[in-house]
Amino acid sequence: MEIIVSHKSALEYWRLHRNVEIRDAARMRRTSPPISFPEFAGMRDKMPPGLSYPINLLVGSQNIKWKSEVFRPRVHTGPVPDRCFIGIGDEMAVSSPQLCFFQMAAELPLAKLIELGCELCSTYSLPAISEQGNEQEPGVVDKTLYSLPQLTNTKALKALTARMAGVNGQKNAARALRYVADGSASPMETILFLFLTLPHKIGGYGLPVPELNKRIDLGGLIRQGSQRAGKAFYKCDLFWADANVAIEYDSDLYHTGADRIANDSKRRFDLDALGIDVITVTRSQIRNAVEFDGMVKRIAKKLGRRLRYTNPDFPKARHELRRLLLYYR
Repeated sequence: MEIIVSHKSALEYWRLHRNVEIRDAARMRRTSPPISFPEFAGMRDKMPPGLSYPINLLVGSQNIKWKSEVFRPRVHTGPVPDRCFIGIGDEMAVSSPQLCFFQMAAELPLAKLIELGCELCSTYSLPAISEQGNEQEPGVVDKTLYSLPQLTNTKALKALTARMAGVNGQKNAARALRYVADGSASPMETILFLFLTLPHKIGGYGLPVPELNKRIDLGGLIRQGSQRAGKAFYKCDLFWADANVAIEYDSDLYHTGADRIANDSKRRFDLDALGIDVITVTRSQIRNAVEFDGMVKRIAKKLGRRLRYTNPDFPKARHELRRLLLYYR
């Protein structure tokens, strides 16, 4: 009988194993959750290292009541589409990133679920167990991993969610996926994106959705022999093509050094030569609610949008969103 790691434990697994190849069809199981709980003897030694206790294991029967400080049975009696479980060892499997997102849909607040969706569709990975994101206070090691392959994408998340109609969490997952985007490169970039684009009722400013890490080709400048272009292309953190406006997230904790400052200046000069208006947003500006509000008004003006808060609960929703997403950052 195959043991299936699920829910929060599956999320921890994928945060620890972002470079695992999961496209091999031979490793994509067609099985359903086991209807009985595995025997305790020797099972602990089979678990992937690095998971916090209790480890969540998927079962397919409501009759499983057994719990311990080490393992927690998680019941799923509904249908399970093919390729939802990925083999990770002898008689051991883990919920796929898509199924993991769906499983967390019934357990996370909406804003945190959206943030998780963006992480799974990003090129970074948060620490497996710690809730803290990147860019801690000076002297604290950043355990976030960067420049990784995406675990999944919004199309795959939506496809699985559509096939899970009637299963607990389906409505929450579908709602969250309205706001999840592909391609974020850092946790704070995701937070900035969500603050700007989520609707007022969730606490965001409701601005149009930009492209994340949009590639901007500098071929035109290079062909013209411009001395300004130092690269073949740049990637803009957030980019609105219709308005030719880009936002660059700049960590004020690590933005030091003459070379870095010179490179940023050249970058802004090159993008300006292409008619792209670049706005820089720092970590401290994001964390300061008043300062960030002023920054958003500036961004909205560049986009030709007028900010109107018709929802009287917006201030409360904004405060709650900031609490949820910035608490550990």
